[in-house]
This record gives sequence, structure tokens and C-alpha cells, in this order.
Amino acid sequence: MTTSRIPLDVRRVLAAAESASPVDAVPEVARELALALGAVRVSFLISDASGRGLVRLAHTPLVGDDVGDPRAAGRRHEDEEAAAELPYDGGPAEQAMRTQTVQVLAEPAASGAARWRVLAPVTERGEAIGLLELYLPGEPSSEVVSEIGQVAHVLAFVVIANRGHTDLYEWGQRSQAYSLSAEIQQRLLPPSRTCEAAAFTLAGWLEPAATIGGDTYDYSLARDLLHLSLTDAMGHGVQASLTASMCLGSLRGARRRGLSLLEQAKATNDAILQHPISPSGSEFASGLVGRLDLRTGSLEIVNAGHIPPYLLRDGRLTTLDLAVDPPFGMFAESTYRATQLSLTPGDRLVFVTDGMLERNPAGALLAETIRDSDALHPRELVRHLADNALEAAGHALLDDATVLCLDWHGMHEEARDSVAGAEPARASAPLGTNGTSD
Repeated sequence: MTTSRIPLDVRRVLAAAESASPVDAVPEVARELALALGAVRVSFLISDASGRGLVRLAHTPLVGDDVGDPRAAGRRHEDEEAAAELPYDGGPAEQAMRTQTVQVLAEPAASGAARWRVLAPVTERGEAIGLLELYLPGEPSSEVVSEIGQVAHVLAFVVIANRGHTDLYEWGQRSQAYSLSAEIQQRLLPPSRTCEAAAFTLAGWLEPAATIGGDTYDYSLARDLLHLSLTDAMGHGVQASLTASMCLGSLRGARRRGLSLLEQAKATNDAILQHPISPSGSEFASGLVGRLDLRTGSLEIVNAGHIPPYLLRDGRLTTLDLAVDPPFGMFAESTYRATQLSLTPGDRLVFVTDGMLERNPAGALLAETIRDSDALHPRELVRHLADNALEAAGHALLDDATVLCLDWHGMHEEARDSVAGAEPARASAPLGTNGTSD
């Protein structure tokens, strides 16, 4: 039996999202899809905050459910909510997230009749929010698969719109409790780790130390400019998080007032000096602050005492030769200089904090991984680099390990070529059976 296309009423889907409470909006939209397709089961799997698995948050059993309860193992409870952790294992779920393609699999049910499992990425501008999982009574046609992919894209906007009104999605993503300093730090990061546009692809990642080290990354897209920053506040714990908060708050405020890059740097230096957190007033933060002209590929960078970025161009890896000035908040008389460089299509820039070099002072493994990263989307590369840093540190980082990756495509005036929230041509290569890229 083949599941044929059943047109979805978009008005009904949106009405279901708006009429439900924020905690029920996602399962209600998923239920509308399930009813239209005659699905046996539908679930929303949200990305775990660790980036190394998924969490089944919403589950809507329908008639004839005989595929068992996949939520039982690794289940967490809080009041009436439940979440099941599903670590990546190289299987279809990870493949769907990695390649950003819908996966269709025939699976036997308890009754002996085949069920068709469909896994569709829930993605917005390359931000891999999770997966929509359906079990269908028959093999879906290509039209149905395409429609499921489009509805999964709509579901991404439902999640984005509703997670600002409830802690449910945040709770579901957290497989570990956060300390106060971690809570402060997480609130500083941009809501989306990834952003795809015609001219660039960008992804960031922060792997926190046990005692938070005060790292941040940030980006903001204007009409013709992309603003970037990576900062590393001194110290650990709440004090480092507060310094990071002041540093990033000043950078954002200055940017939003339309100040130049050098004015942003000076304002941030002044802010940290004028608002000491400790009695000694010795707080400071190193950082890289950049502004990319999307029309020309001209990049302006201020280096405030930080590790220079890596540039991968035509297979050759170098570090950028930048003018280096003092960290923000170190000296009242500090002045800042900007270095100008021109990007060419195909360039990959990687910004890191020193936690990425822990137990690897020469950066040999980091450099090798970046050099061999052509097959990886920035979203996959930053997580891979974080995995390497964790492994090198024996899974006990002494300092935050943070990375920001920017791919420059140079097509600002062109339309973005996307399918259901992602650009297929830029996705990572699929994993092989041994867990490596094919």
C-alpha cells in the first residue's frame, strides 16, 4: 500500500498552532499532519543542547498504534512532562540531521505488518531544530515525502514562535542541570547557532567548562553587513559570566547605535573599566570583533588580545595576520586598530577561544581538522571541533571551548537556494557505516 498525497489545509495548521497553548502548539500541528496522512504515530524530536542527540518531546498516539513506546528508555520527567534522550548512533535520525534530507524506512510492526518511518528535518535557515518523526501505514509517495518536508519546515517556525513563551523546549533540550554561571552564559548566546544566507553560511558552538569560563560568540545580520564577535572573559564562574555579559552587552549596544567597529571596541573597553565587578576591578576580556560587507566580501576585524582566526582557502590553511591590541577592560588608554582583508568565494574562516587548544598547545589537531573539513557544513564542523576538544581534555575541560565558523560564498545579490529551511548543496556528506563521511 502506498500513502498518497492528501492536501493539507495551511489555515487549519496555523489555526491549530494559534489556538493551542505554547506547550501544545507543536504537538497540535504535528497531529494535524498525522490526521491528513493517516499516520499511526507522530513525534517531534528536538535537538539536545549537547548537539549529540535528540530528545523526544511531543508524542501524539493515534488509532491502531502498535509500534511500541519508543519513549521508555532514557526518559526524564518533570511534573506532567516527559522527555526521552536519543543519542546519535550514526543511524537514520543522525543522517537526516546531518544531510538535511528526509529519511524513509520500512520497519516491521508488532503485528507483523510493515510500517513506514519518516524522519524529516525541522530546520530554519540552516538551524537544525530537530526532527519530525511519523509512522505511516503505507509507503509514502514522493509527493507525500516532499510535503512532509515542507510541513516540517513550517513546524520550525512554530517552535521558534512558541519557545519564547514557555520553558518546555529549553527543559527538553537540557540533559544536564545548569549552574548559575552557565544559565547567565547561555542567555548571552544568539537564539540560533546557525545561519544560512545566499552570501554565507555561519555556525557557532560553545562547549562549557565545568566552571564556566566566560566565553561568548555572537552575530547579527544587517541589510548589507554581517556583524561577528567571539569573546573570552577572564576567570571562571559567575564573575566570568558577568564580565562576559557586560562585554557582549556593550558590543551589542554600540552596534545597535550604529557605531563603527573601532567605536564599538572603545565603548566596550570603557564599559568594563567603568563598571568593575570585583573590588580589584581587574576584569577583562579578549576578543575578535568583525564586520563583513556582504556586497564586496571586505572584512574588517579588531583583535583585542585574542588568538588569530584560521583561514582555509583553496585547501591551504593559514592564520590571519591581524593588528593585536589589549583585551577589553585592561587599560583605560587602550586604542584599537582594525585590519582589512578581502574574502574570496570558497573561503572558510574559523574563530576559536583558547579552550579549543587545551592539551593541544600547538593546535595541530585543530588545524588538521579544519584543513580536512571541506565535506562538513559549518554546523557539523563546530560540533566536531568541540568533540575533539572534549576528547583531548579527557571530557573535563578546564576552560570553555568556543568556535565560530564562517563560509563565504559571495552571492549576496542572488536568491538563496533552499529546500525546507536548508541548502542541500551545502549540507554535510552522509556518514558511512563506520561513523565517518562517505
